[in-house]
Amino acid sequence: MRPHYEIADIFTLYGDQFRKTHAMNDEQRKVMRAIEVCRTAQLGGHTETCNNCGIIKNSYNSCRNRHCPKCQTMAKEDWLAARMRELLPCGYFHLVFTLPHVLNPLILANRKTLLSLFFSTVSETLKTFAADPQWHLEGMPGILTILHTWSQTLIDHFHIHCLIPAGVLSFDRRHWHAANEKFLFRQDSLAKEFKKRYLAAIETDLTTLTSTEDTIFHLRQAKAKKWVVYAKKPFAGPKQIVEYLGRYTHRIAISNHRILSIDNGEIIFTYKDRQHDNKTEKMTLSANEFIRRFLLHVLPHRFMKIRYYGFLANKNRRKSILLIRRLIGIAVEIVPVIKETLQEKILRITGKDIYLCPECKQGRMICQRILLPDRN
Repeated sequence: MRPHYEIADIFTLYGDQFRKTHAMNDEQRKVMRAIEVCRTAQLGGHTETCNNCGIIKNSYNSCRNRHCPKCQTMAKEDWLAARMRELLPCGYFHLVFTLPHVLNPLILANRKTLLSLFFSTVSETLKTFAADPQWHLEGMPGILTILHTWSQTLIDHFHIHCLIPAGVLSFDRRHWHAANEKFLFRQDSLAKEFKKRYLAAIETDLTTLTSTEDTIFHLRQAKAKKWVVYAKKPFAGPKQIVEYLGRYTHRIAISNHRILSIDNGEIIFTYKDRQHDNKTEKMTLSANEFIRRFLLHVLPHRFMKIRYYGFLANKNRRKSILLIRRLIGIAVEIVPVIKETLQEKILRITGKDIYLCPECKQGRMICQRILLPDRN
């Protein structure tokens, strides 16, 4: 059994040196610090004692930072439970919009503005196509969007995953227009419209953006490139949709299980080679380069990486879903809201009973006292 390594170990060993030699923004510093102290005495916790064998152990609090690999499971489960209650009795499509890498320097210099523009342009492109009579829908689509900023090797790779029900709500909200089960829109047509809208929006706001040395050159390159919108195979049913959401929504740039080795200032981790049938390969980076790449994917403060548009927009989502279910006329199994304790939730997800004594495997761990955060 190989040793267990964590991103927190890398930050603890090499973080101070990185801070001294690299420029960082406040949000990146906060993320590094949160991951370093997650589930340590510095965040406080409580002391537990087994009522059978008497063993005593400390259990420490989580940082709950959205970039922390140890703090996403519970948030993901709560979010998934809410989405399960919103599924429609129809097929779903999965589209991926990708920005060309030549725009990366400009995006990194204007992350909040140009990533927000990325979301809105994807939304407006899809709404335009859904309203166009040539696609035989003519209505408002529902769009769930999820931003990812990384590749498997942790370099900047900006793309948005879209989950779209296979149909639209008519503009008068009286009809449901079902889409073709195997086809939504032409990928090359979507890509051309998306490219036109995004570049036009950048040029309109160019004077307000932080320009890079080669901004005009990068824009010219982007105009010359063929942009890509990828349509994955449509989902076969609700189970596939939930599995998809579980994989993509609360993912971070790299999870702990991919880290193979931390030694002599070098990090070895696994990645899937997308160019060669997703074959698993190994990559070695210096600790400084690994940290630099990880921090590329720290999002701006309060920046929403999951957004909803069309009839799934937050304002009207609940009413629209009830209306569409009625218009489709297919019974939907309503998933009841089950209030679970933390223990029950972890037991369901992992099969692990957090109150079972890890030593004797028979007794129950009882909280004895609260541990205040260690500020030293």
